[in-house]
Amino acid sequence: SQEAEPWGFSPESNYKVLLRVSPGADTPAGVSLQDKYPQRVHVPTILSLRFENLTFEDSGQYTKPRLTGGIELNRVFHLTVYQPMTLPQILFKSSSVTPNWCDVTQECKASENREDLKATWESKSLPRELEWRRTLGPAANSWSLPVSLPLNQPSASLTWVVSNPGDQKTATSDLGEVCSHG
Repeated sequence: SQEAEPWGFSPESNYKVLLRVSPGADTPAGVSLQDKYPQRVHVPTILSLRFENLTFEDSGQYTKPRLTGGIELNRVFHLTVYQPMTLPQILFKSSSVTPNWCDVTQECKASENREDLKATWESKSLPRELEWRRTLGPAANSWSLPVSLPLNQPSASLTWVVSNPGDQKTATSDLGEVCSHG
């Protein structure tokens, strides 16, 4: 009979054995964590795990040690569980109107405070030479954007897309409405 194979887990680099997988078994035997994994983890092959109902605590480094010819080889799998995004908020920090232009500074805020967030914005209903689309790099949770809008473009809008590697949400602001109230 073949021996059960260990799987380890760690949020850092040192791992401890959490599961033992017997050849041909669909579910592993738990070694620790009060059977946290056996109800949610399945074993399609001896070298793979399939999770159900992922939680943020499942994020980390999974290690599959294997002894081959007297040498231990570790296969390392990184798992990151991202939280769903909430709708970003758009705030108008300042605006000023001249005879032909409206200058507005917008701030897009995400309720999440994570370094893996990024924002993309694009304009709509502007002449081609004034249309924009740009991705802003990672930030804690806030991005500012100054915009100059010709007053003869009353239906112009900006759409913000805030995303992490697992989700994205959009919010649109009506620049024409802000500029008409000066």
